[in-house]
Amino acid sequence: MVYVLAYFHATIQERKKFGKIGWNVTYDFNESDFRISFRLISMYLAKAHTNNEENLPWDTLRYLIGEAMYGGRVTDDFDRRVLNTYLKEYFGDFIFDKNQKFFFSQQKDFEYVIPENMDVERYLEYIGNIPIYQSPTVFGLHPNAEIQYSTNSAKSLWLNMIEM
Repeated sequence: MVYVLAYFHATIQERKKFGKIGWNVTYDFNESDFRISFRLISMYLAKAHTNNEENLPWDTLRYLIGEAMYGGRVTDDFDRRVLNTYLKEYFGDFIFDKNQKFFFSQQKDFEYVIPENMDVERYLEYIGNIPIYQSPTVFGLHPNAEIQYSTNSAKSLWLNMIEM
């Protein structure tokens, strides 16, 4: 669950680099959103374990994370819809399914999955093997979103060079 939350956080952060294609409004998602959501998940997991409940309250978790923690910053209705869609895609019993492997994204060079249970060093090694460059499709965007990002980066570079 921590890995899924971290992947969700990274995804919504990375969408910012694509400008208006990523988010209609630029939001300041930060570490505190992640930490509070982490504590919330921890609290619900502890409660489920204490009460011997087999099912987690996924709708409640998605609502609190999507509307209160991260969603409290979101002002655009379409952006809120995108944020909540990510939560529906990432948070549910399906991430624990032994018969059907869960993929965040499948690329030709790397499969973005939840790593199997392992020790911390192996998790860090797995995370270190994630490609540095990610296609926009990893974040649910069209491959042409990269054109917008590259254009904006080149303009910014030239403007900064001219200013110097």
